[in-house]
Parts: sequence; structure tokens; C-alpha cells
Amino acid sequence: MAKNFKKSLIVLFLVVLSLFLAAFVAMSLYDSPEYARRLLAYGESDINDYLIFPERPIQKDDNISVLETADVAFPQSVVWSEPAVGQERTENLEELFQRTDTRAFIAVQDDVVIYEGYFNGSRRDSINTSFSTAKSFNSALIGAALTEGNIESVHDPVIKYIPEIAGRGLDALTLRDLLMMSTGIRYRPDSELPFILRPFGDAALTYYSPDLRRTALRVEPGDMPPGKAFWYNNYHPLLEGMILERVTGMSVAEYLQEKIWQPMGAEYPASWSLDSEASGFEKMESGINARAIDFARFGLIFLHDGFWNGVQILPGNWVREATTPQGALDAPIGPGIDSYYKYHWWGLRNADGAYDFYAAGHFGQFIYVAPRKNVVIVRLGGESDSHPIIWPLMIQSLVDQME
Repeated sequence: MAKNFKKSLIVLFLVVLSLFLAAFVAMSLYDSPEYARRLLAYGESDINDYLIFPERPIQKDDNISVLETADVAFPQSVVWSEPAVGQERTENLEELFQRTDTRAFIAVQDDVVIYEGYFNGSRRDSINTSFSTAKSFNSALIGAALTEGNIESVHDPVIKYIPEIAGRGLDALTLRDLLMMSTGIRYRPDSELPFILRPFGDAALTYYSPDLRRTALRVEPGDMPPGKAFWYNNYHPLLEGMILERVTGMSVAEYLQEKIWQPMGAEYPASWSLDSEASGFEKMESGINARAIDFARFGLIFLHDGFWNGVQILPGNWVREATTPQGALDAPIGPGIDSYYKYHWWGLRNADGAYDFYAAGHFGQFIYVAPRKNVVIVRLGGESDSHPIIWPLMIQSLVDQME
């Protein structure tokens, strides 16, 4: 008992020390008292973080798309396995959702809601923040800007739109490299840092910085040239957001409202978290706040090659280019899992040659699209450290079991 208490005190001391060190670094390197304050006040991110940032509203209009519901047989359990473990496991879905801090789980098949469940205090009108599923929205907005001619090509050099980063070894960097997570921009993920040093990493800076434009303009080349390898990097969506602002003359939230949210017939308004009131730049890497059923509508746009609610919201060729394995980069999500990455969508190749693709965010936020079964599945919530789940594999197996 005494030993465990002593260990807990040591861990607590190290956590507090790391936060104070991070605050000192924030003050000295980034000249940002607000960044230091956020590190000290908030620490690790949380699924309720939409409450701590200012936000820009995303309005719906009166043309709400109809999603009928049907009382059909839906699997009560799922049989799945992790290749690294090699052992099948059977999960009762309701129990799984309860113990993994799932807040919402929705399954839509043939444009009909066949399962809609809310758990752990959540309701249909509860707000869920997107975390990195926002990156798939960014990709859709890039597609919209291309369609309108605001962006000429994904092969355009980034310095065409952001000349401030020219002359530092990134001149060959293209918009496609941003979308593929293959820029070679220097980025230190949490996984490469000891726990005590994580507040010094790029993940914290790109999450808590009160001036994300300024943060994005500090990018420097890393060890790998652009276009050569996948390396997940939260500076990419920030640069994309700056490009969208400059070519459209609108805030990114306004552009999402005009090109996606209202045309798809969202049922509820939404919002996009901002870095700060003073800067007013959308948290491009993480901050869309919406209801689960409207995240499902976004998935339906991509299930139907860009057509939903009686409107061709995105060109079919863009949807296919953004999500198919052709030209994708290998991006392993675990040992033995046949996965890929394309334009801010993750993908799974199935045994029969078909593929599923999905938007993914921290703590297990997913918008999963399975064209082979005409299915969209949304899972939102927290994540239990004691019951880790590889959600894409579990959902892939669940789709396999659906008629």
C-alpha cells in the first residue's frame, strides 16, 4: 500500500513538473502566455474540449434530409479478431458500448437507420467533437474548392497559396502531399516522446496554440523529402485551412456551411472550435462539433459518390479519388492489418477485394463507410484504457455480419 502511494506521488510530481516545464517553454519559445495557461489548465485533451474553446457557428437550413428508421434485426453481438492476437472474440454490443465509454453508435443501411443507440449519459441531441475526423471534412472542402476553380490542382505547390514558407526546403511541397500526409514536414508525435516531454511536442502545440496560423507558418522540413512516405502530421490541416481561407475569401466554417452542411440537409446546427477569439482560425485538425446523426449524413455523401439530399454535393470523381486504394499510401493501423491512407481517409482492404474507408479521430471517433453493403456506421465517444478496441476491425467484422 505504502509503495503504491509513493509511486502515485512520484507520477503526480512528474506530471505537474512536466506541465510547468512546458509552460516555461511556451513562454520562452512561443511567446504565448495563453498557450502556457492552456497547458497548465487543461493538460491532456478530452472529449468535452469543445467547451473550452471559442467557436464559430455552422447553421443548418430548412431543407433537412430525411433519414427513415426501420425496426430490423441488427446483430446483438459481433465476432471479430485482431491479427496480432489471432484469437476470435465475441462481444455483446450493448455491453461493449457501455464499458468503452461509447456515447453514440449509429448504423445506416440502404439510407435507412437500422440502429441508433446513445450511452453513458448521451442523447440524440448531444454534441460530440470530431477530433481528427475533421480532417476528412477538410479533404471534402478541398474537393469543393477544386470544383469551383478556386484551386487549380492538387498538384499545385503549397507556396503558390502560402508564399511565406518559400525558401526553406519546402518549395516542392504540393497540396496532394498535405492530403496524403507525406510532406516530410518535421513533426514529433507523442509516441516518440517520453510522457514528461509530451507537452513540448507538436501535437500539443497544434492543439492548444492560440494562433494556429502563426504556428503553421513555422513549419520546417524534416528528414524525408515531400511525397515519399506517410507520416501523420497535424501541421497539414492547418496549412489546408489557410489555403481554403485565401482562395474562398471565407472562414472555413462558413465554407463548410455553404458547401456541405446545408446541402446535405443537416438536422442540427454545428460549430467549429477556434484557436482563440483574437485569431479566429478554425482548429482544422480537430474541432467540428456536431450531433452523431449529422456525422452519419456526411458519411452518406461519400457512400453515394458525392450525391445526397437530391444534390451532387461533391463530384463523384473527387470522392473516388479521395477514398479508393489506387495511389494510396500504406498506413498500418496494426500488425497484419491491410490498411491504407488517402486524402485524409483511412481504408481497409477486404478479403474479397472490396474496400471500406473511414474518418478517424482521437478517443475512437469514426465515420465508417462500407460501399459493399451500402452501409455507414458512426461511433463516437471516449475510450477505455482497460478495454482497448481496434474499432475499424470490430466495425469491419460487424459489417461482414450484416445482411
